[in-house]
Amino acid sequence: MTGLMSIAARMIRCPRPYDPEQGQATRALFLGLAPECSDLIEGAAGCSPYLRALCHSEAEWLREALDMPEAHFENLLNIAEAAPLDEMADALRQTKRRAALLLALADLAGVWSLKDVTARLTRFADLAVGLALRAAIEPELRRGKIPGQTEEDIDSAAGMVVLAMGKMGAGELNYSSDIDLICLFDETRFDPGDYDAARAGFVRATRKMAAMLNDRTSEGYVFRTDLRLRPDPAVTPVCLAMARAEAYYESLGRTWERAAYIKARACAGDIPAGARFLHTLTPFVWRKHLDFAAIEDAHNMRLRIRAHKRLPKRITLPGHNMKLGRGGIREIEFFTQTQQLISGGRDPDLRVRGTQDGMTRLAEKDWIPTDVAEDLSDHYAFHRMVEHRVQMIHDAQTHELPGNDDGFERLAALMDRQCEDLQDELLDRLTRVHTRIERFFSPDGAASDGPVAQVPQPELDQTLIARWESYPALRSDRARQIFRRLQPDILSRLSASLDPHAATRALDGFLSGLPAGVQLLSMFEARPQLLDLLVDIAGTAPGLAAYLSRNSMVFEAVIGGQFFSDWPGEAALRVDLTERLVAQTDYEGVLDATRAWAREWHFRVGVHHLRGLIGSDEAGRQYADLAGAVVAALWPRVLAQFASKHGSPPGRGAAVVAMGSLGAGKLNASSDLDLIVIYDAPGDGTSDGPRPLPTRTYYARVTQALITALTVPMAEGRLYEVDMRLRPSGNQGPVATSWAAFQSYQQDEAWVWEYLALTRARVVAGPDDLAGDIEGFRRGLLAQKGMRARVLAGVADMRARIAEAKAPEGELDTKLGPGRLQDIELMAQAGALIAADDARDVRAGLAAGSRAGIFSVEEEGILHRAYALCWSITQVARLLGDTAFDRERLGQGGCAMLLRETGHESFEDLQTGLDALTLAAAEIIDRVLSLPGDQLGT
Repeated sequence: MTGLMSIAARMIRCPRPYDPEQGQATRALFLGLAPECSDLIEGAAGCSPYLRALCHSEAEWLREALDMPEAHFENLLNIAEAAPLDEMADALRQTKRRAALLLALADLAGVWSLKDVTARLTRFADLAVGLALRAAIEPELRRGKIPGQTEEDIDSAAGMVVLAMGKMGAGELNYSSDIDLICLFDETRFDPGDYDAARAGFVRATRKMAAMLNDRTSEGYVFRTDLRLRPDPAVTPVCLAMARAEAYYESLGRTWERAAYIKARACAGDIPAGARFLHTLTPFVWRKHLDFAAIEDAHNMRLRIRAHKRLPKRITLPGHNMKLGRGGIREIEFFTQTQQLISGGRDPDLRVRGTQDGMTRLAEKDWIPTDVAEDLSDHYAFHRMVEHRVQMIHDAQTHELPGNDDGFERLAALMDRQCEDLQDELLDRLTRVHTRIERFFSPDGAASDGPVAQVPQPELDQTLIARWESYPALRSDRARQIFRRLQPDILSRLSASLDPHAATRALDGFLSGLPAGVQLLSMFEARPQLLDLLVDIAGTAPGLAAYLSRNSMVFEAVIGGQFFSDWPGEAALRVDLTERLVAQTDYEGVLDATRAWAREWHFRVGVHHLRGLIGSDEAGRQYADLAGAVVAALWPRVLAQFASKHGSPPGRGAAVVAMGSLGAGKLNASSDLDLIVIYDAPGDGTSDGPRPLPTRTYYARVTQALITALTVPMAEGRLYEVDMRLRPSGNQGPVATSWAAFQSYQQDEAWVWEYLALTRARVVAGPDDLAGDIEGFRRGLLAQKGMRARVLAGVADMRARIAEAKAPEGELDTKLGPGRLQDIELMAQAGALIAADDARDVRAGLAAGSRAGIFSVEEEGILHRAYALCWSITQVARLLGDTAFDRERLGQGGCAMLLRETGHESFEDLQTGLDALTLAAAEIIDRVLSLPGDQLGT
């Protein structure tokens, strides 16, 4: 019955017969078919001798198959699967003939898309490999040739697995494709003494399986089978142990093998064992950092293929290789796989097997432009369609376009195109692909291994430049070659910087501190905009450049897709880091992952500030958000690690309270963290773990574990310095304070400065109920302890002690000294305490002070402007790494940033403005703190 499922009802195109006589003769075998199907058979048979022969040999079966092609394809697979093992070879060959015919006709008619065709070809290949393996392994098991395994182990092939590689692994086999397979066995299933016998059995089974698939008989063949993608095929057996393969990839694996494993998939045998093996190769395939060195590796591979195949240097259509030639299928696959290798270590979403799927993911995640992905995907589909038509003509494993006019006429007829139009489109598409791909792999043309071109740079220190290639990062030939290609551009950018001499010196410090260079230099070559950023940093912030030399992979964050998006906020950052840490299987991995994550975000804040995308206030908030998220996400992991040895936290647990600048939500680029830990648990209790601890000891040690987690240097650096001196009784008190003791101390024993400190306290981690209790107590306490005379007297005393203990560092020390940061912060805290205002930041505290009548609204404005100017200067100083703010060390770039941030025309104007504002602020504070007792109020 002909219905909507038939090919005739869904045809959107039809070949025309190149040889009308042959087409008509074949059409005559199918009298009574729908006219559309008759036209399809006539066109296919009139163009392809191979399809014509299949139409003749499978005429009776084809009549019915054309009516419901999907159902008949499924039935083909079911019949093959049900065949007895001793008849499997012929059953698979018959299935291949019929599948090839049905797939070709559905493809030519436009009934099945390219993805439909390649997916069905792959499904049949999976089934064929699985059945051939079953037929090959069964005699080995029946005769006891695989030690310790019986016929009951046939479903798992006794521990052997077949990995589908290349297009089969990706589910995109072409019409007359060979299949690339790697055969492995799980050696852990065998005693050491049985290893050799097991391997011999698997080798025999592999050879039998390959022969069943590959050998031609009177019934045809199933798939040409290639086993040469296995490790070191010249010296290894056709089936080898997983442990041996893993050792090879870890020590000798090359970039092309990494690319091959993007598409690898366990397709037959012990599938779970195959999946475990592929999982163990994840670090080999997907590198931890962005892998821009893969670009040059892939480019060199392209050049070697061209040389080996003797492919022409120009695109000429006759004989052009649609797979390997310029602008061909492999070029698009190389582009996609290389982009995946670059970024897939950081972004698991990119780890997909299909070429078009890969391009779609790369565009979705902003690694390549959407128009590039769409353009290349369209060319890829067209190239594959042409490839299929070329292969359908003679069932030849060829990718070459016809070499003469007759051949092109035949191909055009099979595609129902005019020959000249087809040739024009082919040339256009191949040229466009070649241009785009060549621009990616070799943006400056062919790579040069020779000395760098000498570009006059009279204003730069040539002695400094001459020693660059002696640094460790450039010790390898490959690094030097890349650097020589980059050097003219680097020197040009240095010359154009605001202070070329300072920029060159800072870049020298950056290069000298790099431990290795290939990956980073490859990144610069692929993303030249990063050189602009590096020169900007080197010319403005030598301290940041020195930091980059030790942590150069933070440049990856710049091209990670979200670098210039809106700031997510502390809550979102906490969620992001928490999710990142879920993937870590050990505590050290947690600490290193936290450092790497925090380093990237910290770098982002610094770059945004350096480039003027955010101001000092916003940078301060972002640094505080980042630190708060780190403590909040890390604290549960510290507790879990500690609990694994000593049991769950006793009682309600503990809260981490941020004090000082972190509590106020405003840090600078090098701030340490002021923290205290408050726990709520019975004092006489113990934990319940394997090594129980008394409550007080438990919380003291877990607090120390948190400090260590934040401060200890590791492979990925350190996070923060931590200051615990704001806890009750300061350095004399325990590092963790019980909730009961904290309340008692604050009520009865605390000094005024401790109440001032509490105005900025904020819980950043710990149980919600305990956090709520602490915040409620803080607010109530501030309302009780804000007696004006006592508070201001305490501030005056504290101010005098600070002045006596610490002297300002230079003319632009904005932290210490009358009317500067610390001075104004004390007044803001005093205002918040006296007014019982629970806001934590300086601006709110100053506003509370004016409301309480400590100073006027106008004076509040002066204090705030002085604070804002001091804060901007401090924020720039910490970012540029010059805490004393020496004008000479700042250089022109640093001075330019400072003036931009503070809104001044010159350094002299800045100094004058700072002196005037801080003097006015100091006079206000002096007046407030020197009032007689009867004017201070109660």
